[in-house]
Amino acid sequence: MAQSLHRWRGTAAVLGAAGLLALGVGAPGASAATAPRIDLKVLVLDNGAGQVGAITAELKNSGIPYTTVNLGDAGRPTVNATFLSDTVNGVPRAKYQGVVLPNEAPFGPGSAEQTALEAYEKTFGIPQVDAYTWAHPEVGLDYTDQNGGWSGVLDGAQTQVTAAGTTGPFRYLDGPLTFEDNDPAVQESYGYAAHPREGFTSYLNAPSGGSMLGQYEHDGRRELVVTFAYNQYQKQFKVLARGIVEWLTQGVHLGQSRNYFSVHVDDVFAPDARWDSQRNCTPGDIDCAGGDGEDSTTPIRMTADDAVYAAQWQADHGFTLDMVFNAGAGEEWKAENGGTDALTTRLLADKAKFRWMNHTYTHPFLGCVQDTTTVPWTCSKNADGSTKYMSRADISAQISQNNDWAASHGLSIDRTELVTGEHSGLKTLPQQPNDNPNLAGALSANGVKWTGSDNSREPEQRAVGSALTVPRYPMNVYYNAGKAEEMADEYNWIYTSRADGGSGICENNATSTCLPAPLDTATGYADYIVPMEARTALGHAIGNDPRPHYVHQSNLAEDRILYPVLNKVLAEYRAIYADNAPLQNPRQSAIGTEMQRRTAWQAALANNKVTAYRVGNTVTVTAPSGTQIPVTVPEGTKKQLLLGTAAFGTPYAGQRNDWTKPELLQSALKLNLPA
Repeated sequence: MAQSLHRWRGTAAVLGAAGLLALGVGAPGASAATAPRIDLKVLVLDNGAGQVGAITAELKNSGIPYTTVNLGDAGRPTVNATFLSDTVNGVPRAKYQGVVLPNEAPFGPGSAEQTALEAYEKTFGIPQVDAYTWAHPEVGLDYTDQNGGWSGVLDGAQTQVTAAGTTGPFRYLDGPLTFEDNDPAVQESYGYAAHPREGFTSYLNAPSGGSMLGQYEHDGRRELVVTFAYNQYQKQFKVLARGIVEWLTQGVHLGQSRNYFSVHVDDVFAPDARWDSQRNCTPGDIDCAGGDGEDSTTPIRMTADDAVYAAQWQADHGFTLDMVFNAGAGEEWKAENGGTDALTTRLLADKAKFRWMNHTYTHPFLGCVQDTTTVPWTCSKNADGSTKYMSRADISAQISQNNDWAASHGLSIDRTELVTGEHSGLKTLPQQPNDNPNLAGALSANGVKWTGSDNSREPEQRAVGSALTVPRYPMNVYYNAGKAEEMADEYNWIYTSRADGGSGICENNATSTCLPAPLDTATGYADYIVPMEARTALGHAIGNDPRPHYVHQSNLAEDRILYPVLNKVLAEYRAIYADNAPLQNPRQSAIGTEMQRRTAWQAALANNKVTAYRVGNTVTVTAPSGTQIPVTVPEGTKKQLLLGTAAFGTPYAGQRNDWTKPELLQSALKLNLPA
């Protein structure tokens, strides 16, 4: 996404406000007569700039409480000492643990609000992020025309995280960070790089060597100075966002963030239909004119060699695929092909090497009974005009038969997980605007708690009876393509204008863009589709998004077109991140639980039901009874038990984090930070 090239210039604040000595609290590092209470909430002063919006999005996504003051709102509160601090039970209280500003002095130097903010920061040791500013002495940097400074477009620039960064707030990074350059015709990021002055510690250097991100410590205050433009969707921001937040909160905050990547391979054991480049559709699909409902092309199905390759690939890459299987479809294939099946034999021999998930026995459509006499299909009707749906008994049989087959063949599955064929049974617009009313009961009868849904249709988790959906990202690696040329041909049909020989679908879809010219089918997959899909998947993975991606068994067959995408995602991730931030690879039930907890947590924050603060080295959190609380703290933190303490959380990215709650008979969660 192109980034606005807003280049803010302003004069720095004139410091000199005295500390609030009456509170008995000195500058950071000084001893205090009374340890203040620091509330675990961030103050965001927003002028509408995309950079402030990006940091705000990171706070929300991580589950960190924050308060936003819209600087353009005439009715906004005045930022003064009363707004920023008070006393609670005689103890001085800082209402915010960190402040996000559009630049170093949004109120103007010497103004009452600017002076109050600076005094607050000095008194309580509160850090400040300057979301985007230019290089000048008031932020601890030379001008760009001094000592090798530079300003300009950063698209494709390879920047370097400094030693101070990798041993400090960016300790989870391991190597250079290359800025995005998705479109050579568009300037996507602009920045300033300059030589640091006294008090400035650089965390990120431009190719020229000048700093673009660093800490400026001066006059008893600390600022994180950012001198490049960005938005919340760009890779460079997503990579750096964690460190910005850890710096802002001094490594102690509510909320947590990890990097996730799980891949579901649907239709295992079953064959998939193949794209027909002459008809520009998939024979056998009900909307393929001239196919007469029969697949006139050779279906795509993994071989035993493909299964061996998949198992070895997993071992080589330290990554586990989720095999989402249709046992009955495999049994039908076996019966139609001589009664033996080398693929099933091989997969069962290697069954412990994969994760397995129920995809129903034969992959039928579990929603309304489809009337395929028209294109597109419609829902059949009962005599009274109501929609005719697959019965609860038939849905339940599809689930239970697959479970039984798995048990009889020694497959280890989690029976709480399910993905229905084509996510059917769930509402399917426009033909079926409601869930099959028989679906919820069938899920409950089989103990299903987590059922996959299509994130492109329903990005939010929702209830289906007693079960919850787990939205899955569809990858643009199509189910009906086993060869790279087939994939490029179908991609051309979808993403090329009518004038260039395509379907023109891209011309009529507000969320789609047509290709400037059709891809070369011999090279288009490797040269264009793979980098684009890898970039999209990596963006999800580094964005604290646990939603899984899904593809099909056909993509592991023939040309094995999925692997180049996965290889690129994993290689790029490991080139950026240190070993202390491994890519999480959870199964569907864990993903569903994570999303469920996040929803409950955001509701508690929105309803002001959470209180959290730090006094000295003790963190106290209260939340609605039973609420799982996400917390991130430094290594060495202990959780206070009713009797004694225990190590808190699990390590990730140089910190410890976890979902937790007060122990039995405790009214609040208490954590003891390392001294």
